[in-house]
This record gives sequence, structure tokens and C-alpha cells, in this order.
Amino acid sequence: MSPAPYPSDSASPSDTASGPLGPDDATTPDALPDTWVARTPRPVRPYLRLMRADRPAGFWLLMWPCLWSTALAVPATEPRFWALCALFLVGSIVMRGAGCAWNDIVDRTIDLKVARTAARPIPAGQVGWGRALAFAIGLSLTGLLVLIQLNGFAIALGIVSLIPVAIYPFAKRFTYWPQAVLGLTFNWGALMGWAAVYGGLAPAALVLYAGCLFWTLGYDTIYAHQDKADDLIAGVKSTALKLGPSTRAWVIGFYALFVAGLTAAGALAHMAWPYYLGVAATAAHLAWQTARLDIDDPPRCLDLFRANTGLGWLPFAGAVVAGLLAG
Repeated sequence: MSPAPYPSDSASPSDTASGPLGPDDATTPDALPDTWVARTPRPVRPYLRLMRADRPAGFWLLMWPCLWSTALAVPATEPRFWALCALFLVGSIVMRGAGCAWNDIVDRTIDLKVARTAARPIPAGQVGWGRALAFAIGLSLTGLLVLIQLNGFAIALGIVSLIPVAIYPFAKRFTYWPQAVLGLTFNWGALMGWAAVYGGLAPAALVLYAGCLFWTLGYDTIYAHQDKADDLIAGVKSTALKLGPSTRAWVIGFYALFVAGLTAAGALAHMAWPYYLGVAATAAHLAWQTARLDIDDPPRCLDLFRANTGLGWLPFAGAVVAGLLAG
């Protein structure tokens, strides 16, 4: 259901397949039978689907702000850079999974009303909400093991992030801007990377966080256009419904502010010139997205949403090369 429940990289409506896996595998556009999850032991599959283990877009989108912030804070020549990147990779996977499970618990009645989500593990009856909650807690505790490898300030900051995580699933019930709440939630890593290096925050991290908020507003508004008809029936809100035909102009504005945030954060962090080449490539990629956007073409909206996972390499690579030159 839109907005993306901790973006899940779900398939488009045209991907629906009956599949050979049986009724408990819930073969719908949101749970395809041809992924690696379908080859795991049957009792495990609903939990892997609950955490979107076979839908990687969400954890990439959660991870990139962490890595960008880390690359702004410390050059790639330092061993701790790669150690922090590895920790943020693991943390992004498990905490995105916990967020998806929590979202599905909160939305279990609404998901029944949306074709793309009706056969997710909880509404399909494969996992009870109590077990789903225990699973989400287990994933969160795994995330805590990652978090405690950091300094005290970063640990406290990571714990505070649970507040927007808890609030986000309810946002669509009372505002047409739940994507903004998702942005506050999903880009916390823009603060965490810097905090993990310095034990505090600085303008560069804050500006990066603000810029990434607009990135999420852009890509998740595109994503939400897949579900706008079902959202009207279910009685929930999204920027797709709010912005309607004006979506392209708004997304251009969101993405422009994101690029401005990347640029300003780099300047505040005194990044060398290769970083700005990465930002320029990012801007070109976003221009391509907006040129191709058709809000009435759900498969294209999904493809453009997914494209943001690859986009993350552009500023990251620029920052890494800049750091290598500085080192």
C-alpha cells in the first residue's frame, strides 16, 4: 500500500503469476514465486517475505544516506571507513526488515483492501500479528547489536530514530504527506554516519539529512502512484493523491532540493572535486527519471522508483574518490 511500507521493491501489477508453490506462498504482485525466497524451507518463507528479504530496494534506500554521510565524514583511506560501511549495511538490512514487519502489523486491515498487498503474510493469514511483532523485535535486537559497536552519541541517536519509525505507518491516516514522515525516518543514516565518526553532528550532516528528505519525497511519490486508486478505496492519503497531475513539477522541485543538499553538504565537509562530479551525475540521473515519469503507468513508476537504488552509487563513488585523493 502506498506510501511504500519502508520501500519494498514490490512487483508491478503485470507481474502477477499463479506459480507452483501452493496457496500458502501468496503468489501476488507483491510476493512473486520466482525469487530465492521461494526456494527456502516453507516455514521460513512468510518471515522472509515479511521483512522483504527478496525485495532489496528498501535496504539500499535506507543504507545510502548512511554511506554518504560516512564518506563525507572520513576518507576511504582510513580502515574505519570500510568497517562503518559494513556495519551500516547489516544494520540497514535488519532494521528495514523490522520496519516492514511493524508497518504490516499496523496496516494489516488496510492491506486486505489493496490488491497489491492483500496476500502479504499477515493479511493472508500466514503469520499472526503476534508472531510478526516478535519477529520485528528480534530483528530490532539484531540491529541493536550493530548499534552498540558505535560511540555513545551515535547509540543514543540511533535509539531516537525509533520514534519516527513507530509513527510512520500511522501517517497516511491523517496527512497527505506521509512521504515526508518516511523521509524523516528513512534518511536518519545521514545523521548516523557523521555521528559514528565524530561523536556529534555538524552542519554538513544536517544539510545532507534535509536534502535526503526531498529525495524520499520524490521517489516515494512516484512509488505511491501505483496504488492511488486503491488508496482512495481504503481511505488513506499520499502525496500521489495530493499532487495528482502536478506530480512531475513537484518531483522536479524535490529532486532539485536534494541535489542542492548534496552539493551544500559536500561544500561544508570540504570535499574535493570528484565528489561534485558524482553529484552532477546524480542530477542527470534524476533528470532522466522526471523526463520518463508517467503517473498513469504503474510499471514505469515502479521502475523509476527502483532506479534510485542504483543512483546511490553516484555520490558515494564521487565521495570515495575525493577521499582517496585527499588521503
